[in-house]
Amino acid sequence: MNGVREVAVISGKGGTGKTTITASLAMLMREGVVVDADVDAPNLHILLQPHVEEEHRFMGGFVAEINPDLCESCGRCHELCRFGAIVPPKGEGAYQVDPVACDGCGLCQLACPTEAVRMVQKEVGWWYRSNTERGPFFHALLRPGEDNSGKLVTQIRTAAQEFAKEKGLKRILVDGPPGIGCPVISSLTGVDAALVVVEPTPSGVHDARRVVELTNSFNLELYLLVNRFDINEQIAEEIEYWAKEQGIGLAGRIPLDPRIPQLLSEGKTPLEAGGEVRATLEGLYQKLFDQKGR
Repeated sequence: MNGVREVAVISGKGGTGKTTITASLAMLMREGVVVDADVDAPNLHILLQPHVEEEHRFMGGFVAEINPDLCESCGRCHELCRFGAIVPPKGEGAYQVDPVACDGCGLCQLACPTEAVRMVQKEVGWWYRSNTERGPFFHALLRPGEDNSGKLVTQIRTAAQEFAKEKGLKRILVDGPPGIGCPVISSLTGVDAALVVVEPTPSGVHDARRVVELTNSFNLELYLLVNRFDINEQIAEEIEYWAKEQGIGLAGRIPLDPRIPQLLSEGKTPLEAGGEVRATLEGLYQKLFDQKGR
């Protein structure tokens, strides 16, 4: 994208250390933009400590709304609503809508004989442009239980891309959500490369295989990093052997360093551990962003 290199960090499951790895890469970032694409449960801001500069509403989905001046309280909408979202009046008056229960299907609007019901778009979340010690940061928050998380991911990624183009920034780092669902797909679409963070446990390996299978649908460079490799070195070696067979680039391995949890509790990244950990993270950054004149 106009000379901008975009890299997404993903994982098959939560708890692999994906966000702490992303935060470390963000601290090494030069001339770049960081995006937290985990809009359902964002936490990259805890380590980046952003200052919000812009706040935007995110509209998605629809909810029924009843005009009390037109409603004749016939009860047709109440009878047809399979979600129990239409609330009968107490005594005389118009029916009302429970916006939490309403699924936005629109049947009540079609059935209303007086056209008292209309479907209105609702606010389902917010997205932000912030500034951090290391530069611009785009992040968002979806209301609990709402859908359209994939669209919200696309919204903040597009905003980040436009900002990078406007400011002449050459790198975009995306912290993707865990798993293989819609927001992950939205995080991967159009990126140049993806880093899969995996932990050497049976569930970690299983879910890493699933997310790698997902990435096969995209034309991108793929790398794999084994985090906390020494909790089970045999499984770590097996996953690295499998990655080589799949043509996945090995980005390195990070040990289980007891200093890292303490650093995280202080709001610091694993970079502060120094030694092997810092060297691996610096090498990882160079591999993702600085090779081949990137």
